[in-house]
Amino acid sequence: MRIATAFEGTPASAQTEPEPSQSPHEPQRQAGYAAAMTTYAGAATLAALVARRTGRLPDHYAVGDLVLGALATHKFARIIAKEGVATPLRAPFTVFEGEAGAAEVDERPREGHRHTIGELLLCPFCLGPWIGGAYVAGLALAPRAARAWAATFSIVGASDFLQHAYARLRDD
Repeated sequence: MRIATAFEGTPASAQTEPEPSQSPHEPQRQAGYAAAMTTYAGAATLAALVARRTGRLPDHYAVGDLVLGALATHKFARIIAKEGVATPLRAPFTVFEGEAGAAEVDERPREGHRHTIGELLLCPFCLGPWIGGAYVAGLALAPRAARAWAATFSIVGASDFLQHAYARLRDD
């Protein structure tokens, strides 16, 4: 299945930016990473303070909630980072490079001040702590809604796995 993207029909040469430097030691990159870590720490601290003040900070988490959250975080991060349907979210921060198959696209971060956000949005591993943190905060502050979100994306992830398994069995 092929998903149209915002750059459909645009030649690759018209979409490119200068080749990005690979070093995370550049001052601009370090500043972006520091800002991202500060934002994450601030959001996590705020959520913990609100949960504590409202008496909703859990003493422990049920294993089922953690498993459900892990599956949902994996799927949701994959949608945000890789799927063509989420291209409009990433487009201001990324450059389209091509189709990657299975409704996914290849992109790279834009250069300049949008680079760090582009890197974050393209990396499901990098999105994991943000999504997982939001889910854990949701378990404290709105557990029913958090579980409904996690159930939805866990089901979608399991369905994707079954679709790929079915297709592979058919092709063999």
